[in-house]
Amino acid sequence: MRIAVIGAGIVGVTTAYELTADGHEVTVFDRCASVASETSFANAGVVAPGYVTPWAGPGMPWKVMRHLFSRHAPVRLQGLGVFGQLPWIWRWWRACRPGVYAVNRAAMLRLARFSFDHLQALTRTLRLDYEQRSGYMVLLRGERELVQARGGLKLLAELGVGFELLDAERARQVEPGLHAGTALRAAIHLPNDGVGNCRQFAHLLKGEAQRRGADFRFDTTVLRVVAGAKPAVVTAAGEQVFDAIVLCTGVDSGALLRPLGLKLPLAAVHGYSVTAPLRHLDGLPDQAPRGALMDERYKVAISRLGQRVRVAGSAELGGSLDRMNPATLRTLYQVLDDWFPGAVLKPQAQQWKGARPMLPDGPPVLGASGAPGVWLNLGHGSSGWALSCGSARVLTEQIARRSAPLDLTGLGIERFR
Repeated sequence: MRIAVIGAGIVGVTTAYELTADGHEVTVFDRCASVASETSFANAGVVAPGYVTPWAGPGMPWKVMRHLFSRHAPVRLQGLGVFGQLPWIWRWWRACRPGVYAVNRAAMLRLARFSFDHLQALTRTLRLDYEQRSGYMVLLRGERELVQARGGLKLLAELGVGFELLDAERARQVEPGLHAGTALRAAIHLPNDGVGNCRQFAHLLKGEAQRRGADFRFDTTVLRVVAGAKPAVVTAAGEQVFDAIVLCTGVDSGALLRPLGLKLPLAAVHGYSVTAPLRHLDGLPDQAPRGALMDERYKVAISRLGQRVRVAGSAELGGSLDRMNPATLRTLYQVLDDWFPGAVLKPQAQQWKGARPMLPDGPPVLGASGAPGVWLNLGHGSSGWALSCGSARVLTEQIARRSAPLDLTGLGIERFR
């Protein structure tokens, strides 16, 4: 089949690779000059299937309200733009009900575990090196975080996820660079999870797809998609007909979906990151993290990527990509200084903000759109890197009309009709 993939973020690139590896003739369209140039550019890089969960969960509305008045709030409502997202917030609030949350979390966990296994298989088979490291640790600063974490530990045990609940002393042995002056009650260590450079992986997989014949067309904006027995992609250069079209278009999917009679409640939930090179001082041990960590109180991740450290966090509703919130950046730097003071060269830090395409209930939408010839692989929110390889494999099986490799309940567009 001749298949068009629109979007070359991590989801689009993995989709292009899987379709090409399956024998299809694939053309990828993206408005940017390269792969992973927007939302996939500088994410945290954490791949921890057991911690992939819907943002809409029991108790979350109260937690969000409480965070709004916090100096280092992990969730922020920014500017007047938030009023335009009130319908999305209403849907999110309804998805926080326990029964709805249970279904959505189960769907995301199934996909996350499948995706993790497939990522590992691709890494081995293709011999990919994308600054990956094993080890993920959730830092629990105080007794409150420890108490709140116990429910999640029970679920991890039920899922068969390998983890250890460590006291502070043992946690500092696993991550010796942790600052001794910062209070630490306990930590959850997941040795089989880890971190990797999402953007670097995307570039490597793009090369693998090209070697199999994929055609990447950058600096090309798709103006319109035409559904039908022979669907078409319309750009400034004209109309090109395919056998199928896959949308991996993130927060801007609405402009292409609405003319097809499709409406998805996608919202841009902005995330931030700071990436800085390590400071290596003669005679002093490396004080950077060995793998990936999450500060549970502030919902900030600290990741080791080669000779750099990335600090990432925040969920900002109503903001815009062209305006950084200084308070959010201060939180990222504060968490880094709490745990690894002096570890990086701050003057050389790269600050980034990305618009994560989030659906109110949590899971992405995978599969047929309902419009003839048009397929969807979008809405992964903050879990795009963790879910991308599995989502791409699932969609490839669907397009080939083969049996799905996992239960797809809760992952289709029908839940929004």
